[in-house]
Amino acid sequence: MIVTKNWLNEWIDLSGVSTETLLKTFNAIGLEVDRHETIRVPDGVVIGYVEQCEKHPDADKLNVTQVNVGNEVRQIVCGASNVRAGIYIALATVGAELPGNLKIKEAKLRGVESHGMICSAKEIGLPSLGEGIMILDSSIGELVLGKNLNEYGSFNDELIEIELTANRGDCLSIHGIARDLRAALSKPLREVNHKEKQDGRLGIGRILQLHHNETFDTDLLFGAVEVKELKVPFAIALRLALIEETYNTAVDALLLYSTQSTGVVLRAYPFEKFGEPDTKGVITLENDENGYAALYGKEKVCVIGVSQEKDAHFKAESGLAIIEASYIAPDIIAKKMGDKKIPSCPHYYRSSRGSEPKIEMGIRYATELFEKYSPSQVYGGNIELLSSYEPRIISIAEEEFESFIGLKIDKTTITQIFKNLGMDIGTPKGSTFAISVPKFRHDIVNKQDIIEEIVRIVGIDNIPSKPLVFAEANQMSDDLAEYKKTRMYRHRAAQSGFYESVHFVFNERVQVEKFGFVCTEASKELLNPITATFDTLRPTLLVGLLNSASANVKVNQKKIALFETGMVFDPERNESKRIAFIVSGAMESEKIANAGKPAVVDFASFTKLISDVAGSFELVSHTPTHTLAHPYVCAKVVIGGVDAGELFRLHPSVEEEFDLPQTFMCELNVDSLPFGLIVAQPYSKYQASFRDLSLLVSKELTYERIKVVIEKGASTQIRRFYPVDRYVSESLGDQMSLTLRFVLQSDEKTLEEEDITAAMDGVLTTLREELGVNLR
Repeated sequence: MIVTKNWLNEWIDLSGVSTETLLKTFNAIGLEVDRHETIRVPDGVVIGYVEQCEKHPDADKLNVTQVNVGNEVRQIVCGASNVRAGIYIALATVGAELPGNLKIKEAKLRGVESHGMICSAKEIGLPSLGEGIMILDSSIGELVLGKNLNEYGSFNDELIEIELTANRGDCLSIHGIARDLRAALSKPLREVNHKEKQDGRLGIGRILQLHHNETFDTDLLFGAVEVKELKVPFAIALRLALIEETYNTAVDALLLYSTQSTGVVLRAYPFEKFGEPDTKGVITLENDENGYAALYGKEKVCVIGVSQEKDAHFKAESGLAIIEASYIAPDIIAKKMGDKKIPSCPHYYRSSRGSEPKIEMGIRYATELFEKYSPSQVYGGNIELLSSYEPRIISIAEEEFESFIGLKIDKTTITQIFKNLGMDIGTPKGSTFAISVPKFRHDIVNKQDIIEEIVRIVGIDNIPSKPLVFAEANQMSDDLAEYKKTRMYRHRAAQSGFYESVHFVFNERVQVEKFGFVCTEASKELLNPITATFDTLRPTLLVGLLNSASANVKVNQKKIALFETGMVFDPERNESKRIAFIVSGAMESEKIANAGKPAVVDFASFTKLISDVAGSFELVSHTPTHTLAHPYVCAKVVIGGVDAGELFRLHPSVEEEFDLPQTFMCELNVDSLPFGLIVAQPYSKYQASFRDLSLLVSKELTYERIKVVIEKGASTQIRRFYPVDRYVSESLGDQMSLTLRFVLQSDEKTLEEEDITAAMDGVLTTLREELGVNLR
């Protein structure tokens, strides 16, 4: 939000308030100053009047003018296309120093003497006002020939840009900023009470009527102006340029200026959109095809608070214009846009954050500008439609202020602050305030918001520091345990050679769905994504790690080992914590031990790395549900009998797409990882024995099936077993050789050969009976 000090002064008396004080006040009350510039035209630039203008005798593009500066007439050679006799201009006299170290001197241009320079806005340090020189008018004040321009407020001002938070839509106007300053500076607000003149005007009811069949949560006010000979006053054009606003027509300029000044959303339509010159126009208010409140004439002209149809703008230089002032609550319009987004215009920014609800003030302000700066005729009266509004009442006890703030503030000061902020206070019941929140402060909903208003007006620096006294509660909560668990596995991953990667909790929906992951349901999707590439909550950590690995490859990294912990979201937006890993390329850096040729990561080595972090787990056959995984190099990770995640090689087509070498990934559910006190288990002091069995099994028989059968018939001496070799050949046909290693141990004695043989025979018998498996 850009304001100027002189513009603010039209709404609140800032005499005696220095610019430094004003800037400090803004920052103190939460209106952070982002930029400050001084606007001052140099000395020696004066008002002149062009009495004569003739073509230069020796240059087609130059003109020789006679400029009256009050005490004399000076000859000036000017090349501007818009210079002519009968206009007031800004003249830089000889000796004046303009921005850019340009010093004005006597000169001869193509043999003709020139005693000064007629200036454009940019030449004297102002923003551009279009091609050619500035043409002044009485909107800046009485034009006194020879008077320095910097003696006029328009050319001697302070420009201040304020960074507003999204909830402070009430400050998106000069009036709104002044309203906050009233409370901070304890100065009265110069309320502009525009009273409608009733000097025989034709009433608007004779030319226009409003139809609606139901109740709408919107306020509307319509006026009418017969636009004649309207030009943009110089002072208004300059202020709009200073706040970096552009416009197409003079009507647009006056309405844009009125909106910036009052905060009321204003639009203009040609009367022809609603009726013929000899008939009464009809405006119809009804819901459009998307459920938005919209205005119709002969056809749809606007969606209230959102957009105006392109062909419904008033573009003519003259004619009958219908002026609309509107207000719609920001939570209503924002919810509508969240449910069904439609194209919007610049007015939506203001209405979605909270425009000024005193719409009559805005339309009166605008129509007075039409009458002041042109012979345009304003129709008497207005057509209005106002919605009902029940102010929000917040009750808060006097002692609660001291409890929240830590400073006792007397009741009179509190009452005065709220009144200055435009809030009504009912008759206190004992020490309790009943505060009525005004319509323009939609951001105030609870006691904390009320306290914040007091704190920012009193000033955080004016609240003395006090020792913090509190009784600490037990911090050993479930959240702390979860944090410690996550930290432990993060440390393990770092110790195992992984580098931590951190991403936003957002992904690009198109990319995630391309790989077969299911994103958040449309009805629960993000309303306002920060960018187009972060438009959905992530359903997996894998895509973010994949993008990071691709970025590392592009900077010639040979070894990539990354991990990330974070939340992921299912289609219902339920969240769960995951830890994911990616290893690509070499297993280690180039060094003497590997002769500069480190081994490439494979399934076994990647599994070992994950085991170093997650501990013991089992791998079982798995069919992936997404297309990131190689369908034949993929396994489910089982920890303690619970599915914990998956481990796989990246599909070759994905490796090629991301320019990655052989790559492996894993994603685990943190809740499935073990954590807590480690309970010591008894162990045998007797020596363990090892036996290998080479079995001839069908290629179709899975290891999981063999494992289940062995566990069912194994004796207590068999502590564990695991596969160590798999052999296939043409001679074996549809069968293969699978070698299993068994670890046998007893808690009572050293096992003898007979004990070991009996245990292994039991395994073979079970396998033979259940699966038809024999020794090779």
